Amino acid sequence: MDNRLKTDFIQTVTSASHADADVFNVEQVSFSYDKSQVALDQVNLRIRSGECAVILGANGSGKSTLLKLMDGLYFPQSGAIRAFGSQLSEVAFQNDEFNFAFRRKVGLVFQDSDVQLFSPSVLEEVAFAPLQLGLTTQEVNQRVDEALHALSIEKLRDRAPHRLSGGEKRKVAIASILSLRPEVWLLDEPTAGLDPRSQSWLVEFILDQHRLGKTVVVATHDLSIVEHIATCVYVFNEDHRLVAYGSPDEILHDHALLHACNLAHTHLPPH
Repeated sequence: MDNRLKTDFIQTVTSASHADADVFNVEQVSFSYDKSQVALDQVNLRIRSGECAVILGANGSGKSTLLKLMDGLYFPQSGAIRAFGSQLSEVAFQNDEFNFAFRRKVGLVFQDSDVQLFSPSVLEEVAFAPLQLGLTTQEVNQRVDEALHALSIEKLRDRAPHRLSGGEKRKVAIASILSLRPEVWLLDEPTAGLDPRSQSWLVEFILDQHRLGKTVVVATHDLSIVEHIATCVYVFNEDHRLVAYGSPDEILHDHALLHACNLAHTHLPPH
């Protein structure tokens, strides 16, 4: 990647806090696993700075794949994804400056916390991301303490992540991203497997991030949280296509749409 492209990316990342800036532009994106299992089919969407956007769809509709594409873990087989004005590609991420500038801005919390957690202790897990930023020991410790306190998991700091409950693992996974202080949160099925109290806590956490001006993208099939967190909703069908976009109220009251996308039963309330 040439120096001009590197400079453009860093400049656009810096300016992305503007209220009208596009954080992500997904343009005619298609993606398949093993060239046969379609995950996304010609998807177009835009995420603007400061939004809390919900990607709504049944299991297997392509939501998780979309978040991984937006996080630069996969790349489209056709179409393009732009983040802060610059295209995400394998070539781009091979450049250290590009990779560093992007990774410090965007954090992905996986649906399965066991996939995300790898350190021998919670303390090391939460410290990992800020250590990659080249911060001083004092700064790293401060970020770790702040993240553990924000999620009320100080008592877990010396515990092994694999020995925690599902809800505790989710909090540690979130803390590991929070210590990075990202501007953009990508959350994949964040309420999956959580008890009601933990779900309520998570909804409030998302709202807190949104109040702080962070951009939040939540992939879910949980209709119960949509009206509480979303500023806009994108709906995927089981053919891996984006079929609707609207306000939470519009989407949640379109019973025919929710039924067609396997998000609600025709004989039960939609949410």
